[in-house]
Amino acid sequence: MGSLAGVTVLAETDTLPGLPVNWALARRTAARLVPAGPPVSAGVATELVERLRADAAVAEGHVRAVTGLGGGLPLLPADVVDRPTWAAAAIDGMAELTAGARLPRTARAARAVTATTSGLQLGGVLAFVGSRVLGQYDPFGGSDSEGRLLLVAPNVYAAQQALDVPAEDFGLWVCLHEATHRLQFTAVPWLRDHFAAEVSEFLSISTANGGAMIERLPEALKALRESKGDSLALVELLQGPEQKAVLDRLLALTTLLEGHADHVMDAAGPEVVPSVATIRRRFTARRRGGGLVDRVLRALLGVEAKVKQYAVGAAFTDHVVREVGMADFNAVWQSPDSLPTRTELAHPEQWLTRVA
Repeated sequence: MGSLAGVTVLAETDTLPGLPVNWALARRTAARLVPAGPPVSAGVATELVERLRADAAVAEGHVRAVTGLGGGLPLLPADVVDRPTWAAAAIDGMAELTAGARLPRTARAARAVTATTSGLQLGGVLAFVGSRVLGQYDPFGGSDSEGRLLLVAPNVYAAQQALDVPAEDFGLWVCLHEATHRLQFTAVPWLRDHFAAEVSEFLSISTANGGAMIERLPEALKALRESKGDSLALVELLQGPEQKAVLDRLLALTTLLEGHADHVMDAAGPEVVPSVATIRRRFTARRRGGGLVDRVLRALLGVEAKVKQYAVGAAFTDHVVREVGMADFNAVWQSPDSLPTRTELAHPEQWLTRVA
């Protein structure tokens, strides 16, 4: 064991691959805890499933027209699922995404206890999220490199009813967002492996330098209070310089992906979703709403930070497209070096000067 530039370097024999998580226990826990979806008739359920499957292919066609990406690629189907199936798929995707992490070897008994605790916690978290998520493109799901696009039918139905918007418009609007994510990964060949490598590096460095995190805890808790509960502030301050550099790149990438998807939704929306303005207004209000317990849980799970990502990433995309057009915006997909930094996301003119 040695060190390089302040980063602990572990010999191969000192590490174990993947996270200490009992993935099977996580799946069982999520399936047991996730609440049932809203009651609907068999006819309504069948119609919704068939419409969402069709909407996914239609939506990707619109996304390709807006972005100029994906020409010649096949239009892939979507899987319309219930809440437990989504949770199980999300857990499998996490296991695949984090398989490349190298963590310090620990005693078998200690690792088993950690794996059990982590499995229970992860299952509980995904049971909560599984009752709310509308859809997800998982680049690490499925049996091949094309990933898996999942649409959670009971949640789409519940959200559409709560927002009181046309069912046909809302389903297609949801599909526009998720189809954009799928196209980002299928049309940009290096993106999937780059994302997985960054996650693996972050997990490996963070665990190897775990002791330093404890030393920064008082400062991090102070920052959490000053940020009015922004969980991202806590996460960032618990990282050392090496971890923070990787975290910055990951946050910049996910902010770009989410903001780009929101931009595409709104750009395609007026032509294909007549009620898009109403949907956007009511959905944004819904993101910010909820009871006290729901808001606390969302903050702890990082959902509030994710909502901020949508806004920052969308503003960056809007600015660049307005200045140079979508074709030149697509320079972001040339290579990892062309991705915007977190500073450039807040100041898109800097990215334009450097890349476009």
